[in-house]
Amino acid sequence: MYVSIDPAHSRAAALAITPRLSLVMVVYMTGPALMESVRHVLAEPRVEEFIIVDNGSSLADAAWLRELARREPRVRLLQGLGNIGFARAANLGAAAAKGEALVFLNPDAFLTPGAIAALADAARDRPSPCIIGARVFNTDGTEQRGARRGEITPVTTLLTLSKLSATLPPLRRFEIHREGEPPPPYPVDTPTISGACFYMSAADFHVLGGFDEGYFLHVEDIDLCWRARKQGGSVLFQPDARIVHVGSTSKENPLVVEWHKGRGLVRYFLKRADSKRRKALALALAPLILGVAVGRPLLRQLRRGQMGRPVERLAPIAG
Repeated sequence: MYVSIDPAHSRAAALAITPRLSLVMVVYMTGPALMESVRHVLAEPRVEEFIIVDNGSSLADAAWLRELARREPRVRLLQGLGNIGFARAANLGAAAAKGEALVFLNPDAFLTPGAIAALADAARDRPSPCIIGARVFNTDGTEQRGARRGEITPVTTLLTLSKLSATLPPLRRFEIHREGEPPPPYPVDTPTISGACFYMSAADFHVLGGFDEGYFLHVEDIDLCWRARKQGGSVLFQPDARIVHVGSTSKENPLVVEWHKGRGLVRYFLKRADSKRRKALALALAPLILGVAVGRPLLRQLRRGQMGRPVERLAPIAG
């Protein structure tokens, strides 16, 4: 069981006041971006409760988080189970949260002023269960991939991962990423938003049963969006809610991360398959999806000479 660390005055206040909004953050070996992300969260007055679930941190970061929880009235830290996977940890954070609304934020993502207000505003009068995703930017100011995506299927995934849908004009209709398109002037229905930052009412999150804990890392956000739409709800992209996402800050090996992503995609497609034909297609394409997912970071490591071979002996690889 997690050890919950929060100040005595915070626990007393929680008994008297129900926060309107709780922000949930799952931490795992994040590195320097963590402190900056936390600073931005605490600068946002709409965050009345801040739940941090520590899936694993360096000794220094773990101690810093404990000290933060003791001195910051809004912070509650859940720490002690090790790395149990993002979905399970996020569900634990949501279960501990008392807010009427929830925001899930990556520990290497930085809120900008007005982002949470824009997310909450977009959720008004929308069919439930409702998910509102933010517009995600790289540190250089360009829009990041993944914040607004089309329908994710085995075919669109393979063509996108292999970059064929971006490079071959006849296949561009299969491209699921939309960051190259002009941003809409208002919130728009979008099949899939980014799990780096999104808003839901606590009631809607619990109606959906939270994240599917069968996913260890990645794809749980895609699954949540699909289930919301399946139940007649709404998934929206809010262009006015801006966050900056550093990305790739975890010290975990990229091959492990991409393996979990590929495995999660295969699980998702099998879960979605509503006919024998679609299930057969998902099974047939599973090795390709796993291979392409792991192959990308593997090629990057080979280029950088991280596999114990001199870089100059490798043949040039296009792409």
